[in-house]
Amino acid sequence: MTDTTASGDVRLAGISKHYGSFTAVHPLDLTIPQGSFFALLGASGCGKTTTLRMIAGLEEPSTGTVSLGEREVTHLPPYKRPVNTVFQSYALFPHMDIFENIAFGLRRRGIKSVKKQVDEMIDLVQLGEHARKKPHKKPHQLSGGQQQRVAVARALINHPQVLLLDEPLGALDLKLRRQMQLELKRIQTEVGITFVHVTHDQEEAMTMADTVAVMNGGRVEQLGAPAELYENPRTTFVANFLGTSNLIEASVESTGSDVAVSASGAILRLPAARCSTTPRTGGKLLVGVRPEKISLVPAEDEHTIAAGRNKITGKIADSSFIGVSTQYVIDSPVCPELEVYVQNIERDARLVPGADVVLHWNPEHTFGLDAAQDIDAGIETVEESA
Repeated sequence: MTDTTASGDVRLAGISKHYGSFTAVHPLDLTIPQGSFFALLGASGCGKTTTLRMIAGLEEPSTGTVSLGEREVTHLPPYKRPVNTVFQSYALFPHMDIFENIAFGLRRRGIKSVKKQVDEMIDLVQLGEHARKKPHKKPHQLSGGQQQRVAVARALINHPQVLLLDEPLGALDLKLRRQMQLELKRIQTEVGITFVHVTHDQEEAMTMADTVAVMNGGRVEQLGAPAELYENPRTTFVANFLGTSNLIEASVESTGSDVAVSASGAILRLPAARCSTTPRTGGKLLVGVRPEKISLVPAEDEHTIAAGRNKITGKIADSSFIGVSTQYVIDSPVCPELEVYVQNIERDARLVPGADVVLHWNPEHTFGLDAAQDIDAGIETVEESA
């Protein structure tokens, strides 16, 4: 799951952080491959910012080591580490214009001729018209998105091995945040430097990162590519925290390459390869399916459903039209408050609250989780971090 070779730009070996009797980060082994865009994702208090600060040298680990490239830096002060950090507040110098803010790191190192490097950074973050027009602008004359670009340029001009980003888009409005997600990804691809990004925003992590570590209670719950985490969550926390999952409590009827389970009389099937635990006949399993994987038909059209699909019955309790899709809440004997997202291509006027319906989906789109876990883990956390 993790790259364990020595080539990674950032290697954390057994690092932990205790504050008195409170453990903010439990012993953690993590390798972030060189040149990747890596996200630490989780709600407030999960340990993601503490982990970032230990990489930056702003916090001393209670145990373990931090290495950058081939060099251990655990006890080096921040200014001696080949890293730069961009904070949510940007921390720009209010008395300096854009050019001088970006040039600051070079001037501090005694470099006299800075214009060429600063101009390259201004072009990289697409700030040309704002940085070069006279009178030169100071930070307070810039929008949030422009300030953020200046902060990124100021950090990158020092050519750090690693750029650390601590909730850098948190102060921006939704539309600008989405635009800057794409901008940061473009910049990272162009410069090829390792980015380590801390965020509580699931969409942000999945849009930008090559690899996401989902953190919960000071531990990494699951690590992988965004699509892998979304399609194959290994815990109820990840299933609920990354998007929405319908989790159904079921009994295992038979096992093999396909697993058959029963839930309130309905027989459902799923691939054994998509179970994060070994299912045993007579045992329990939490069966999961994402809301957009489910199709919905009025009960009188049940005969139109192709053979081999997973099927359950229910009644529409609520519906919300949100433009690209309609989101339905279904009361079913199998599970109360099942969520279904139907794309608005050809809307069926019969799908209204109170209507009896049949839900159906491809068994391949079903995953299985250990039933001993809390079925609601991650749900409150999503609401807190929204």
